Amino acid sequence: MSSLAEMTNLSTSGYDFIDEPLIWSYLNQPFDAGRFHEILAKASAKEALSLDETAMLIAADQPEQVEQIFNTARQLKKDVYGNRIVLFAPLYVGNNCINNCRYCSFRSSNREQIRHTLTKEELAKEIHFLLDKGHKRLILVFGETAQYSPEFIADCVRHVYSIKKDHTNIRRVNINAAPLDVDGYRTLKEAGIGTFQIFQETYHHQTYEEMHGTKTRKGNYLWRLDGLARAMEGGCDDVGLGVLFGLFDWRFEVMGLVSHAIHLMKHYHVGPHTISFPRIQPVQGVDIENVFQYKVADRDFLRLIAILRLSVPYTGLICTARESAKVRREALGFGVSQMDAGGHIEIGGYDEIGDSQMQKPEKGQFQLGDVRPLDEIICQLLEDGYIPSFCTSCYRLGRTGEVFMEYAIPGFIQNMCTPNALTTLKEYLVDYASPKTRAAGEKQIEVELARLPEGKTKTLVLERLQKIRETDARDMVF
Repeated sequence: MSSLAEMTNLSTSGYDFIDEPLIWSYLNQPFDAGRFHEILAKASAKEALSLDETAMLIAADQPEQVEQIFNTARQLKKDVYGNRIVLFAPLYVGNNCINNCRYCSFRSSNREQIRHTLTKEELAKEIHFLLDKGHKRLILVFGETAQYSPEFIADCVRHVYSIKKDHTNIRRVNINAAPLDVDGYRTLKEAGIGTFQIFQETYHHQTYEEMHGTKTRKGNYLWRLDGLARAMEGGCDDVGLGVLFGLFDWRFEVMGLVSHAIHLMKHYHVGPHTISFPRIQPVQGVDIENVFQYKVADRDFLRLIAILRLSVPYTGLICTARESAKVRREALGFGVSQMDAGGHIEIGGYDEIGDSQMQKPEKGQFQLGDVRPLDEIICQLLEDGYIPSFCTSCYRLGRTGEVFMEYAIPGFIQNMCTPNALTTLKEYLVDYASPKTRAAGEKQIEVELARLPEGKTKTLVLERLQKIRETDARDMVF
């Protein structure tokens, strides 16, 4: 990998595809009711939307129009993803960072933050806690510093995969870390990572510079913008986009995310595997209310989720625990297909804090809004008619990148995802669930089995559910 000094000054091998004048021209277009309905029909047919079509949905801000967007997004999610919700946990490995991002508690100038990088022994303790709770999918999070090199991250990934407890282990490890060069991504691909996630934070050029400066690696807008393209070139064909909503106008940021998705699809024939859209939350030492003037109200937050669902129908949408339980519950209906659950964002938080809802700002990056334990979240999902899923089958069977798109775009993926969701849910119910959650889960499984058409797949699902209940057989994938 390039040295820190070299990366700070890199211009980038990519180009700036965020065309601000074009975006604003689309956002300033007058609302057209006829086009609006045509666009909703196109989205219902599971076709990705263009930038100007996305802007027309943003322009539709009257209550009846917003309700039409919500209803279309709700149906589209059901058609593409069914009613499953994929669950994962964040695991912060290290919070050393050379950047000085104005909105982040990890920024280099924050002397109140306790800096630490987990040792292998400490990392193992975190994994043991997560396995004891039933987790199968993680995202490892790293600060941005030369210490967290591709080799270091890859070693952490291999260590996580190597840890087994009873008859289970972590089955998918995603990464949130600094953008790398192509060779760096190849190193991580060889270690078996799932999705590589990079938050652009804001696509607005002036705001990006104001938030990050220009003297650190993260201050290079184009290096970060091109980060996921380099990931594709390095063999990491599952990538995740993200924006921190509240740094700039949410309408522009939605257009930036869609621009990025279109760029990846055009040049690599693969759109983003996931899109995240956290809102800025209270941070140790930062006056959120007075410094950041683009706070996104709940109504607009739900709107932007629904608009993203319609614009990029093949992409998983992640609603993080920065949001309250109430907001997350509502957001699930408009397109969210993944969420973190039972997580801690403090370095060493799982071993130190456990299931407590306490938070330690001196060790965390921001404040969480939903700190419920995993079992409580799963029980709520089941009572609301969802299938909590720990599925990792596509990634492990090679259904990634273009192959995943072939399944996901027409909506066929749910024919594999529902069986996998049911078997991973059954594993959780047998091995980890509280009595209340187990009862709710068994009831929901019966509902889902009744919906499955008769045939080989249903027969195989029934056989595997019985094996999980009566034996130690686990991790049977479709």
